[in-house]
Parts: sequence; C-alpha cells; structure tokens
Amino acid sequence: MQRRTFLKAGLLGGLALAAGGAAYRHFRPAPLQRFGLDEQGRLMLAALIPAITGLQPAPPALAAGIERVAAAIAALPLSMQKEISDLFGLLAMAPTRRLLAGVPAWQEASPAQVAAFLQNWRTHRTEMLQTAYHGLHDLVLGGWYADPATWVGTGYNGPMKELSA
Repeated sequence: MQRRTFLKAGLLGGLALAAGGAAYRHFRPAPLQRFGLDEQGRLMLAALIPAITGLQPAPPALAAGIERVAAAIAALPLSMQKEISDLFGLLAMAPTRRLLAGVPAWQEASPAQVAAFLQNWRTHRTEMLQTAYHGLHDLVLGGWYADPATWVGTGYNGPMKELSA
C-alpha cells in the first residue's frame, strides 16, 4: 500500500465517522439535563474564585461560594446549563485543559497560572473563548457576591435604607 492511498483511506474514514456522528446527533439528540457540579468542577471553581475575585477566602467561605455558583448555574435555562456543563467538561479533562487553559490539574495550578489563563481567554482573538471567559467571570462574581457577607470587603454596605418620615 502506498503512502498516498493510506492517507486517502484515513481521511475518508475520518470523514465517514464524523458524518455518522453528526447524523446520529441530529436524529437522536441527547435530552437536556440539569447541571450537576462534580468534584472536578469544585476543584476548578476553588482555583477560579480567588483568581477572579482577587481574594483568598477561608475554606468555609470558599466552599460556600462554590455552592452559590452551583446554585446560580442551576437557576439558568437548561440549554445554558448544557453549555456550562460542556465547558466544565472540557476544562476537567487533562488534554483539553492543558490545550485550552494551559494549567495542570486544578488543585496544582498556581494563582499566577489561573490568572494567566483567564487573561488569555479574556483577550483571545477567538470570540468563543472570550464568551467562555465572560460566562465564567459573571457566574463566579454573581455567585460570590450573592452573599451579603462578601460585600464588606468591597466597601459596599448594602442597599440604602428608606427613612420613614
């Protein structure tokens, strides 16, 4: 077998598999499921929260922040939960995490590595990565500052109270 024939066969086989997979997904779409935060997602959020907020929260506050982010995701429409689940899945798998984020396992990532990954996505020329960054950023900040106890560190004392006449 010649090299050219081998390459053509490989290319045609790959195209056939891709077409078959696309047809399967088209005719048998996966039902939308609620987002469930797994251990890898928790580890990722434990690295992202300090990098995005600029704070080093104590473990109980960090755990509570992770739960608030999970609750914020659970309140979104199922289609958005699916997109977030796909993003979390990509960032949980070692090869795609290394390729897309450039970080080792989340529990081993230094704050500088996480900050560099976020900055890279924020300014990336690909709109999809910018959108993913903004989604992570907004989810983390929304979940973090949903607790009034976190407002003190920013100097915000909460909404103004109405004065009764």
